[in-house]
Amino acid sequence: MSDPPRYVLDTGADATAVLRRLARAGWTTREGFALTDAAWDVTAARLALYGRVADADTVGLAVLAAARGAAVVAICDPASDVAHALVDDLGRLGPVHRQAETEPAQPATGDLVPEQRALLERLANGETIAAAAAAEFLSLRTANRRIAQARAVFGVRTTREAVLAYLRQRPRR
Repeated sequence: MSDPPRYVLDTGADATAVLRRLARAGWTTREGFALTDAAWDVTAARLALYGRVADADTVGLAVLAAARGAAVVAICDPASDVAHALVDDLGRLGPVHRQAETEPAQPATGDLVPEQRALLERLANGETIAAAAAAEFLSLRTANRRIAQARAVFGVRTTREAVLAYLRQRPRR
């Protein structure tokens, strides 16, 4: 299963369009980012949380919800420090969409977080996952999670396919 979608949008109209699309895809939408569910992982619930993000506390709630497996549709002023913090923090979990359009059919390496790009680059150069994790100062478990997220971004099943997709789309040197 791929990562739940994460959106940081400028307007309520954009958020409404995204929420309608998510609802049609089987997501349950709910306003607010606080999760009261006893279980940590809410991925199976296909819960899409939405709302306006105007302060650091709400950024924390939105990021925690995303980390627990909820889809996030946040509305905030694109020029604010809050928006930058939210995009940065959500970006550590996976791709963040800044427009209401559908997700791109051909994922680009820009959809990967820097750790994922670094790991795929090392794997492309012949290193093992364990060696790449150590070189990037990551635990093996975290490296495996980042690689699994990269597989989801590229829509492939194996790490080898993810590395090949990365090589096809990375910027030429």
